[in-house]
Amino acid sequence: MPDFNAITTDVSDGIFTLTLSRPDRLNAFTVGMMREMIAAFDLADADDAVRAVIVTGAGRAFCAGADLGAGGATFDYASGEGWNDVGSPIREDGSVDYSHPGVRDGGGMLSLRIFNCRKPVIGAINGPAVGIGVTMTLPMDFRLASDAARFGFVFARRGIVPETASSWFLPRLVGIGQALEWCYSGRVFNAEEALSGGLVRSLHAPEDLLPAARAFAQELTAESAPVSIALTRQMMWRMLGAGHPMEAHRLDSRAIWSRGASADAKEGVSSFLEKRAASYPDKVSTDTPHFAPWMDDPDYG
Repeated sequence: MPDFNAITTDVSDGIFTLTLSRPDRLNAFTVGMMREMIAAFDLADADDAVRAVIVTGAGRAFCAGADLGAGGATFDYASGEGWNDVGSPIREDGSVDYSHPGVRDGGGMLSLRIFNCRKPVIGAINGPAVGIGVTMTLPMDFRLASDAARFGFVFARRGIVPETASSWFLPRLVGIGQALEWCYSGRVFNAEEALSGGLVRSLHAPEDLLPAARAFAQELTAESAPVSIALTRQMMWRMLGAGHPMEAHRLDSRAIWSRGASADAKEGVSSFLEKRAASYPDKVSTDTPHFAPWMDDPDYG
């Protein structure tokens, strides 16, 4: 594993655990953390021994949001204090080129990387998750939380707006009414409200959270073909934005056609008929079929 500064990583029993590790700053989000998290997801996808990813935080917080060390310029990308180092999007005449990479939201780049992950992703939210600390969890497949966790979509109270592609993810997860209530008010709410609002799957005592997340990850992946999981994850997430079921039919048809002739499919049927545990030979890194544009372009979306 590479040496990271803002996160730590561990792989054991097929589970890649990514821990936000700035506990003295409540794991506040920085550009360095963004880049390291993206690199960690690259590692997880490339390692065929990894069956699932768990993201959690060190210390008493999951992530307290953006590091506000730059003060009032924290969110002013044009000031040079923002996430980007790709030059200025401001033209000579003073207008802004909104298509310039310097305009891109750093949290959104992380969110899209998680969205494109080929392994199931579980958030184990061990403490406060505020601002980007909660929006980064939205493209994760499941969120398990400590009963001591707190959540807040606080953007309107900071004079900005929801980021990290959360305007796409949040209403799909909890419904438009709940999403607007939390984002309009910007208030911080407890774990019970997060559970009743559909943001998290389950609540756990702090000491039970990671064991519960690991057990859930094993339950999800122990008897399933890794390539099938990789494709299913992308098919389900992508079709949330489809305009008609025909789009899903086209995608399903390509996937079934491709996987039906695979070694995994033969093994899956044979092991069932022979009443034995399956041993799937195909690997996510080399055997995932390419029949959709997003499979070749990680930024497609």
